[in-house]
Amino acid sequence: MWSLLVCLLRNPSLIAVYLETYGCQMNVNDTEIAWSVLQKSGYLRTRNLQEADVILLVTCSIREKAEQTIWNRLQQLKALKTKRLRSRVPLRIGILGCMAERLKEEILNREKMVDILAGPDAYRDLPRLLAVAESGQQAANVLLSLDETYADVMPVQTSPSATSAFVSIMRGCDNMCSYCIVPFTRGRERSRPVASILEEVRKLSEQGLKEVTLLGQNVNSFQDRSEVQFNNAVSTNLSRGFSTNYKPKKGGLRFTYLLDQVSRVDPEMRIRFTSPHPKDFPDEVLQLIHERDNICKQIHLPAQSGSSRVLEAMRRGYSREAYVELIHHIRESIPGVSLSSDFIAGFCGETEEDHLQTVSLLREVQYNMGFLFAYSMRQTRAYHRLKDDVPEEVKLRRLEELITVFREEATKANMASVGSTQLVLVEGHSKRSATDLCGRNDGNLKVIFPDVEMEDINNSDVKVRAQPGDYVLVKITSTSSQTLKGHVLCRTTLKDSSAYC
Repeated sequence: MWSLLVCLLRNPSLIAVYLETYGCQMNVNDTEIAWSVLQKSGYLRTRNLQEADVILLVTCSIREKAEQTIWNRLQQLKALKTKRLRSRVPLRIGILGCMAERLKEEILNREKMVDILAGPDAYRDLPRLLAVAESGQQAANVLLSLDETYADVMPVQTSPSATSAFVSIMRGCDNMCSYCIVPFTRGRERSRPVASILEEVRKLSEQGLKEVTLLGQNVNSFQDRSEVQFNNAVSTNLSRGFSTNYKPKKGGLRFTYLLDQVSRVDPEMRIRFTSPHPKDFPDEVLQLIHERDNICKQIHLPAQSGSSRVLEAMRRGYSREAYVELIHHIRESIPGVSLSSDFIAGFCGETEEDHLQTVSLLREVQYNMGFLFAYSMRQTRAYHRLKDDVPEEVKLRRLEELITVFREEATKANMASVGSTQLVLVEGHSKRSATDLCGRNDGNLKVIFPDVEMEDINNSDVKVRAQPGDYVLVKITSTSSQTLKGHVLCRTTLKDSSAYC
């Protein structure tokens, strides 16, 4: 039946696919996976919406606002689809990712214009779903998998000029924090085999990319149990004072091993990872980050709240005191480390005192970067067991206060960089000035500097201009809460830069 259906429909090589990505870095990677699957089936890629035969939206459900963005986008696309109905070639529209997984039938029933639904574990099925849609039927696959990691699908980089890439090392999450939708939209944790991750990183190195970010919902709980011999490995200890909401699995190759192996692929390639959970930072991970030059000295450490009472309601598995102790331990283990965090304003039952404790944590830690949001109720454990009782205007007022304090403290933290020499990976021209270049330092902060001729550290007789993918040394002269500015000294390599930074 499947082969007959394909024969009756258009050749995929005549079908142009347009992809739009919303939400987190995982969705960027999912877009690359989905396109890899479709490309192998012969589909064409277009970056012109008007030329598309198929429009696929890779969606996010982490907050209500993210879903509303997609509903609004569907209304915008409705006119285009109606116009195409009068032509010989109809337009097909698909919803991919977390929103497809969470809302399922509601999308198909509410928006008859949607032809395809594919959850995060169903991208291999896209060619079949598109073929069904070509016959005029709605098609959906939102089944979650216990083992799908797309280990054998090599993502296709969607930006040919990129200097960095995301490499997915695991999918799903077992933490079951009470506010979080991820376990319900992306399923349980499962890790890619180390060998397939290393193969992808090697190919990215061969393509000339200079930075890789290892990606996962709980990236540092990585556990490759794909081979029987791995299952005798010693389990990794949790951070001191932290606990889990689930029974940990024993054995497997853990995150420290993977991070070590990835960093050895190319000494000139910087390695980052996101998003980790604070519970999974044993000493061996911190020691490796400190010792290995090409592992960035930057750690994202989501706190979510500064109140132990709220953290317990969130089921985070730690107290404020344990979190602060971990911060001190990280800073002792990795001198000069850059820290970032996530915070939620106005979670269920949050009092003004709880909020002030979060304000005080921001001041105490003085993060370099932060991601702060007002709480948005999702159909999670909190939805069933807690009451969303903080008024919207209070949430927004608390959020503004957190943002203000964060910016004040980040500016102070970043001021310590003034006068220092920083290694910067050039990304391209600044969006605000054609005469400036921008890039990111080891701490993942944006650095702006003039686009001028400079020396090459290995050939002082030659004057060069920095290109995307080059490493340069920049003397920092001023800062804000989010950006560093300076003047460029020379082009260098990651290896040679260690003597100057």
